[in-house]
Amino acid sequence: MDGASLLCLADFEAAAGRRLPPGVWDYIRGGSGEEQTLAANRSAFARLPLRPRFLVDVETCDLNTTLLGAQLSAPIGVAPTAFHRLAHPDGEVATARGAGEAGQLMVVSILASRSLKDVAAVASGPLWLQLYWLRRRDLLAEVVRQGEALGYRALVLTVDTPRVGRRLRDRRNGFAVPPDITAVNLDDGMMATTHDAHAGTSALERHAREQFDPTLTWADLAWLRGLTGLPILLKGVLTADDARLAVEHGVAGIVVSNHGGRQLDGAPAAIDALPEVVAAAGGDCPVLLDGGVRTGTDVLKALALGASAVLVGRPVLWGLACGGAEGVRDVLGVLAAELEDAMALSGRPRLRDVDASLVSR
Repeated sequence: MDGASLLCLADFEAAAGRRLPPGVWDYIRGGSGEEQTLAANRSAFARLPLRPRFLVDVETCDLNTTLLGAQLSAPIGVAPTAFHRLAHPDGEVATARGAGEAGQLMVVSILASRSLKDVAAVASGPLWLQLYWLRRRDLLAEVVRQGEALGYRALVLTVDTPRVGRRLRDRRNGFAVPPDITAVNLDDGMMATTHDAHAGTSALERHAREQFDPTLTWADLAWLRGLTGLPILLKGVLTADDARLAVEHGVAGIVVSNHGGRQLDGAPAAIDALPEVVAAAGGDCPVLLDGGVRTGTDVLKALALGASAVLVGRPVLWGLACGGAEGVRDVLGVLAAELEDAMALSGRPRLRDVDASLVSR
């Protein structure tokens, strides 16, 4: 990996696109439908000018923060994404190593292509475990118990996926997961459909219809809470109404997310939905943002609008494809360095100085 030529996340994106097979690259970069929400996740940040203040002592900027008891070097973490071995042979093990070296959080997907045990063994930073609500509750319960026993510190339940959205790139490519890559923390038989390629269809879309339980409601959260003492966050919240219900049901945190534009096309950009969710949460739990973050100024804007931290998905896979653990560390490091620059140039040397007055809406 030529670090001298990879100066921003767009550089990592271009380099990853040259390294990965076309079908895998489409799977990583694509969205659902006409990809309107995918595009909006980026364009929405550009509509939020920053309002810098000057004559402020910014010789030292402090990015350190605490999130659900975990110390982080910056308010940035790795979003849950499936099958990291599509991007690098070491998969999530390399991602965890890189995130730990950066001092940042990693959320590990239930569809990880490396075992929860192997990931935990190399992690030096905090780990959370992401869940989809499976029809097989016995398997879901086993994953939760395993994660808790291995030291994962929180559960992140993705709620925007009663089924997988219509991802046309994957359908056109007849995308399926290669047979040597699987979600190793789940039953092999359960994952068989993900390897079954057919022209004009997505194997992952068919798998989700078979295995994800679309009957999930708020009442089911009590079952999950009964399994574990771990804090539970909900990922995929986009409205004040759902944020209020989340707080009423005792969640430990909310992740504002539209699944990277991969679910309901036409849903709002994550950064546009953030202020109403933060207001509805009312400070009762931390609110994170996931979707479209590509620069340190994006991170700063999310923090100004009330996010406690941001999660990044695709850029981490770009770094993984470019250089394994080192690439992941460098992607997270670039974001943190850009955030520090943006804080200094806007006159906000500490995270507590970052508030809504920084952003013109």
